[in-house]
Amino acid sequence: MEVTQDILRYMDEHGQEAYDLLIELAQIPAPSNQEEKRARFCKNWLERQGCKGVYMDDALNVIWPVGCTQSNDLVVYMAHSDVVFPDTEPLPLKVEDGKIFCPGVGDDTACAVSLMMSAKYIAEHDLCPKDVGLLLVINSGEEGLGNLKGSRKIMEDFGARVVEFVTFDGYARRIANTTVGSKRYKVEIATEGGHSYGAFGNRNAIAYLASLIHTLYDIKVPTRGKTTFNVGTISGGTSVNTIAQNAEMLYEFRSDNREDLAEMQAHFEAAIAFYQAKGIGVTLTQVGDRPCMGEIDPVRQQALVARGARAVKNHYGYDVVYGPSSTDCNIPMSMGIPSICVGTVVGGKAHTREEYVEIDSLLPGLKTAAELILYHF
Repeated sequence: MEVTQDILRYMDEHGQEAYDLLIELAQIPAPSNQEEKRARFCKNWLERQGCKGVYMDDALNVIWPVGCTQSNDLVVYMAHSDVVFPDTEPLPLKVEDGKIFCPGVGDDTACAVSLMMSAKYIAEHDLCPKDVGLLLVINSGEEGLGNLKGSRKIMEDFGARVVEFVTFDGYARRIANTTVGSKRYKVEIATEGGHSYGAFGNRNAIAYLASLIHTLYDIKVPTRGKTTFNVGTISGGTSVNTIAQNAEMLYEFRSDNREDLAEMQAHFEAAIAFYQAKGIGVTLTQVGDRPCMGEIDPVRQQALVARGARAVKNHYGYDVVYGPSSTDCNIPMSMGIPSICVGTVVGGKAHTREEYVEIDSLLPGLKTAAELILYHF
């Protein structure tokens, strides 16, 4: 289906409704792995619009299958419900100077609203896709230690049938057409510790953790692609006069190249083995694993990229830039499925308490999402 004047007029007429939906949805807390409140809200809202068969899976994905049979090919459109902020009370929101300020409002609440308004249009007009089934998903677990839980679950359940995958995430000036893979670990060190005076000479877990961090920061990163690493948090010890018995950190490494990621894994494991050989108690817990891009048909991938770029150009006027990112697309792209991440909002200061979206960017975002989704009808 071409994006007709009827569709564009519908979005114009429902712009205030979308704005009101964003104001309400943005304030509902949704830390990764605790998205229940927001998921229930989205499911109930979709059902009130006439979306039949909406359900929530055990990963807290809210899913509306449209035109899906037992065996037809599927196309996935999703936007994630979780935010990086740990708040479990309503998130603070204010509107001023043509902007909506709220933690998580752009990443990814406004994009979720774009998807939901397209779902409303489809339900009201009783549309059925032509040659494929659609899964419209408000998914869980995209951020941080959510570890792409929602996207993984969708691909576990439907991956053999999925032929394209689009996630609405981020800002409209950029399309992610490749992936950044990552590995994330909690590293715990345990020693005998003791009194800082009476047991002086006993091994200090903090000292060994500091030494391990120094070792990891001396690693020369491979250069086939862009590769990075980071120690994000450290903690440990008991008091100023106690030789620390325990210390821990969160460590990650990332790359947009599979071989580089594997090389960083080998470096990391060698560093850990060195300290274990000294008799130091080192415990590893993997807390994140985001795969790099696999082999994807370049013709099909480029056709999807072009469709995304055209939709953004049509409604924002932007010539988009392309690049790698770590998004829900990592999972399908690792499986060889054409995928892109497209933003449907303009804003700034993502992942900060001062995050905002520009109100004037909301309506073009609704139309961008509608053009992409309604392509299949």
